[in-house]
Amino acid sequence: MRGPGAWWRGKSTPAKVETYTRWSFHSFPLIEIGGFGIPLFGQLSLRYAGWFFALVCAHAALSSITVSRSLDWVRGSREQPVRLLWTLGTATALVGLVAFVLAHGGAPDDDARTALGVMFGGVLIFGVGIIALGLRSRRRVLAMVVAFVAVSGASALAVGANGAEVLATVLAMLFGITAIAFTSIFSVWLLRAVYELDDARETRARLAVAEERLRFGRDLHDVIGRNLAVIALKSELAVQLARRERPEAVEQMIEVQRIAQESQREVRDVVRGYREADLGVELSGARGVLEAAGIDCSVAGADTAGLPGEVQSALAWVVREGTTNVLRHGNAGQCAVVLKVTEGQVVLTVENDGLRVAGDGGGDTERCGGGGGSGLAGLRERLAVVAGTLEAGPVGGEAFRVVARVPLPSPRAAVPVGKGTS
Repeated sequence: MRGPGAWWRGKSTPAKVETYTRWSFHSFPLIEIGGFGIPLFGQLSLRYAGWFFALVCAHAALSSITVSRSLDWVRGSREQPVRLLWTLGTATALVGLVAFVLAHGGAPDDDARTALGVMFGGVLIFGVGIIALGLRSRRRVLAMVVAFVAVSGASALAVGANGAEVLATVLAMLFGITAIAFTSIFSVWLLRAVYELDDARETRARLAVAEERLRFGRDLHDVIGRNLAVIALKSELAVQLARRERPEAVEQMIEVQRIAQESQREVRDVVRGYREADLGVELSGARGVLEAAGIDCSVAGADTAGLPGEVQSALAWVVREGTTNVLRHGNAGQCAVVLKVTEGQVVLTVENDGLRVAGDGGGDTERCGGGGGSGLAGLRERLAVVAGTLEAGPVGGEAFRVVARVPLPSPRAAVPVGKGTS
């Protein structure tokens, strides 16, 4: 059974920010009810307190619905809730106006006036702040703030308040409404920025793959294009010579055969170079890519000069796959890569603190920094070629560790790997 901690860790960073933002604004209606509605029962008669409490609850419910619809619009899953925003604005103005008028003209005592005045301020402040979530233009938010502050001042004048009371009302509403509206604007900006950064990271990963494919395509074109053109020309020449029963046709076909065989060899060299990865390059690249993505990466034991080429290639793929999965699927803040030689074998450890837990039902927990387990199967196949093994799994409930072990061909091949950190 998954607990709250597992549910929270299972979310990506943008999803965490979105969840935090949603529940932060959903708490506003609860604060409105608890801070401005419930105290009415201790300061007003039960009859009037019940009516005003019902108004506060209705306004809070409408505010909660507006929060959900507005944040859905921010995420692009719903159209802008224009009618709902107008409805909440109208309800906020009416509830606040009723409370303000009664506070200055119909309340029986000072406690009742204080309670209704606090209710007036709270309803307007939280109502305007929630409306700001659904507005794209900052000028409209500013205009709304000015309008509600002006209405507050005008209401104070209409009920006969003196200059000091009017000024206090205007300043209090200006400060409260501006603070909540700014919070809404900043929260929307932050939510959009986090998702845009996440999309940019995904785009960068896709561009890296596309660039590698283009490089491979260019290499193949350079190798095959020229040879195929020569083969086509010589084959055409051989056909013409054969039609004339010239013996040189055989020599031309022998040359075509030679070029075709040479092309096969060059293609194999290109593919072999594409499949083989350099461990030193991958270690350096992993650190650079992860740090560019805001992940603190440390690489220890990066001296790979004494390792056999096939061992380096296999371990380089472990580093490449681990780094890719941390970027794509993980939620890591730190990643450590350690390479060392011990007891006649090379041990490569890739560990990060971005554990992503499998879904309910206890699915596959072999995840490389939170990614699916499909990449691990390919790594095991590559390591099996050099008699290596791969272990992957969570460590301590917070970190995810991938350990690759490859035996060295002979004791003489086990050249100690440097232990310095780079």
